[in-house]
Amino acid sequence: MNEFTDIKPDTDVKESEYKRLLGFPHHYEPDGRANELADWARQWYKENGNPWVYGININDLDLSKERLSINGVEFTSKKLHHQLAKAEAQSVMLVIVSAGKECEEMALQLWEEGKPDEYFFLEIYGSAVVEHLITTTGFRFCEWADQNQMAVLPHYSPGYHGWNIEDQNRLFKLIQKNKTKDLTGKINVLETGMLNPKKSMLALFGVTKYLDKVRNLRELIPCQMCSLQSCQYRRVSYQHSRNQIEDVTNLQPVIINDKHLSYQSVLTQNAKYQVSLKALQKWSKERLHLKFLDDFSVEAMFKYEGSTCSNMGRSLKFDYKVKLSSSGDRYKINSMSCSPSANDDGYLQMCEYIRDSDSLLNKIENEKPLLGKPLDDVLNWKYQFSPEGCHCNAESREHKWGLVFEAIHYSLTQQNEQNI
Repeated sequence: MNEFTDIKPDTDVKESEYKRLLGFPHHYEPDGRANELADWARQWYKENGNPWVYGININDLDLSKERLSINGVEFTSKKLHHQLAKAEAQSVMLVIVSAGKECEEMALQLWEEGKPDEYFFLEIYGSAVVEHLITTTGFRFCEWADQNQMAVLPHYSPGYHGWNIEDQNRLFKLIQKNKTKDLTGKINVLETGMLNPKKSMLALFGVTKYLDKVRNLRELIPCQMCSLQSCQYRRVSYQHSRNQIEDVTNLQPVIINDKHLSYQSVLTQNAKYQVSLKALQKWSKERLHLKFLDDFSVEAMFKYEGSTCSNMGRSLKFDYKVKLSSSGDRYKINSMSCSPSANDDGYLQMCEYIRDSDSLLNKIENEKPLLGKPLDDVLNWKYQFSPEGCHCNAESREHKWGLVFEAIHYSLTQQNEQNI
């Protein structure tokens, strides 16, 4: 096998692999809207996607120095050099797999149309297709190698741990220099090493004729990272997934109570809040309630308890209600309201209410800081510290909105950490 192209590769992504990238626990079966979106993304790609695969075998391999050299082109990865030297590899298979440009073009259109949920599922399916393509390409190499009394090593790509992504340009130029067939689809490498279309991957498979080297060194066996369980060339069981081609953690979903779906937080983790962590921990448990809706948006209810600054400090209670969009839309603050709690008349004793009740209630109702902004913006909002328990002055009201948003921010990041 010196060179090959495949313009209609199999893209039947395994359900378990799709669920893994979506972030669902292996035992969880998505239903409702999540299931509809997953099926929609799969069907859309089946009808509109244009995947392709290209591979070429190069025998000019030099492992004698500290750096790997292929056909006169040096690469920086010591880990890759070590792996190929350990197996005494004689050649390498250089591969390009791509889900095509259509998938990400459609995903971008969905985002611009304000459809973050459809965007998310299609983005993830595109990543799943690329991982599936590299897996099935590995199977093809194993089949060829087995027939020729050789063995194929696990694939490795620029951007993986131990291989600088900047080498992506060298790898692509090496493929272009040696290919005799035209690439089926268009692909470019940016100066940063990122690929365009991004739902693509460049990879290198080492090839060795020393089968004993592979049998005796488990880390040189690709099977433990290959999810193709029915493969007749399997030597050890599938143990863990391959390195992902891109970081999808900011998009991945988590399951809350096996019912509600929310995306893994796009919020800043381990954030520095103006409110103390001890207070946020207490309030998130005792005063805050989060409800995850079927459209992945979030409703938050915060029960505020304080006291007036006059009239002997009469207790009062206010309800703060916030509606956030989904994580795919960065938890945008879509609506917010503050009003006295039902069956509580403590607010009647606030001095500003006694002085001008209509004016105060109008201010409380209409002041909406950060409305329309992503929730993460609260971390850069330097609201004025004003610990008064009442709502009489603007600084005090602003301070209370700050602690409400920080409590929601804190609670969401903690829920995601616990459910990933």
